[in-house]
Formats: sequence, structure tokens, C-alpha cells
Amino acid sequence: MAVKRIWRGWTTPENAATYQTLLDQKIRPEIEAKEITGYRSLELHSRNLKDEVEFMTIMTFDSLQNVVDFAGEPYEQCYVPAAAQAVLTRWDEVCVHYETLAPSHDPGTD
Repeated sequence: MAVKRIWRGWTTPENAATYQTLLDQKIRPEIEAKEITGYRSLELHSRNLKDEVEFMTIMTFDSLQNVVDFAGEPYEQCYVPAAAQAVLTRWDEVCVHYETLAPSHDPGTD
């Protein structure tokens, strides 16, 4: 069973590329450098809204205990580095966690 840790943050259209670069070049490498057992991936998604850009991160872990090992207690609390806070206009204060009940399926592999 995998666990998905989901978080969202919003920024202006002008700062969207800056946030994406920050996540790709600084935040993701810092997370991966921790070498947390059970950490599998970090996906970044975005969508353009009327006056802002919403980003959603989905981190995948093998178990909830791996999330606790990564985030500490309370594990729901998000961590937004100062550099990210400088370009985001707002963000979720907590992360939500979902158990994966059915793995993704690629119909092209059948």
C-alpha cells in the first residue's frame, strides 16, 4: 500500500516559473538528499486560474510511517521553505494523505 502526501500552493502568473524552478532545482534535491526510507517520488502539477497559478505536489511513500519519518509529528503539518514563501501568495497549512487502493494502470501495457 502506498501513501500519497498532497499539498497545494498558489502564486501569481509572474512567479509561477520561479516556483517551478525552485522546486525542481532546490526543494526536490533537498528532499531526496534526506534519503528517507520508503520515499518514492515527488510529482508537481499546476493549473492556471483566472489571476493565479495553483501548484499541487504529490509525494509517494511506501507507508504512513515513512511519511512520519519524513515530516515528523504532527505529520500533517506542511513545511514551506522561506524561498518558496517568498514567491507563493498562499498555501495549505496541512497536507492530506491518501492510501493508494488501486495502483495506476497504463492500458498501453496490456
